[in-house]
Amino acid sequence: MERLSVEYRPQTVDDIEQIFKYVLETSFDVVTAVRFTDRLFERCEKIGDAPFGGISREDLGPGIRVVPFERKAGILYVVSDQAVWITNIFSGRRDYEALLRDR
Repeated sequence: MERLSVEYRPQTVDDIEQIFKYVLETSFDVVTAVRFTDRLFERCEKIGDAPFGGISREDLGPGIRVVPFERKAGILYVVSDQAVWITNIFSGRRDYEALLRDR
């Protein structure tokens, strides 16, 4: 399969900003927060190489797939014909299953 482009929904950008703030507040180090979010973006981009490699979670919504990130977060996405859409990124401290089922 050809590599798909990776796109980010607005909610995902908000999720990443919140994760950045959390890492900054807990580490007191901007370099640590930047490096963490850089690795997070790198992981998201790799999904385009194997878009169907994530675990299917149809119970959370149509076409939803999830991949873990460093045992600290879950990256949720859907695959379209031309792109991977990152829909949400939840840190490990949030119960994303409950949040998505409540929608």
